[in-house]
This record gives sequence, C-alpha cells and structure tokens, in this order.
Amino acid sequence: MFEIDITREFSAAHSLRGYQGNCSELHGHNWTVMAVVKSPKLDEMGIALDFRKLKTELDTILDEFDHTNVSDHEAFAELNPTSEVLAMVIFEKLSACLNDGCIKVDRVRVCESPGSGATYYAD
Repeated sequence: MFEIDITREFSAAHSLRGYQGNCSELHGHNWTVMAVVKSPKLDEMGIALDFRKLKTELDTILDEFDHTNVSDHEAFAELNPTSEVLAMVIFEKLSACLNDGCIKVDRVRVCESPGSGATYYAD
C-alpha cells in the first residue's frame, strides 16, 4: 500500500454555537489541512496519484472556506463548525472527487493552531 499526503493552509473565521467560553464569539484561525490518500498500486510511471491533482482538488475545496466565516457556509447550517466537523466535511468532499476504486482518501487532519488539530477518517 502506498500513502501520499499534502498539507495546505487557509485563513477563515468561525464561532462555535453552544460553546461556553470565548470560542462562541467570532474569531479566526490560520488553518492547516493535511490530506492523506492511499493506493495499492502505482501507475506505469511509478506514481500513486499526481501531487498536482491532489493539490488542485484540495485547493478547490479550501477556496470555499478561505477568507470567509465558516459558520455561514451551507455545510454548517446544521453542524457546528468545529475542527472535527470541518475535517469530516473536507474528507467527504475530497473523497467524492478522488476515490475511484484504487485511490482512496484515508484521512484529513485540520489544525486551527500549531499543536491543536483533529483528524477524520472513515472506518
């Protein structure tokens, strides 16, 4: 099994509904997102998935959130925009773009600050 990953960044604000503390107020982060993709085989050139394709697809997803209030995004109409839920939403969107029977998104990690992050993966 081969595993490749990329890390990208975006800046956005959010507020946590129902949170008892200052995170209930609108505040921002410079988010870091790591996406990990697995493949059981390589193509004829020895590539599991072109990094360029992975970057393009993840960047397209992150562009939806960059310099916005994530709390206002349609994906969070019913969900609290926590790091955990953001990781799940990005995982699902990226999986829809990339999973093809050979390539599979394995996990997505979202960090809202250095040393503080959440990872989502499907069982």
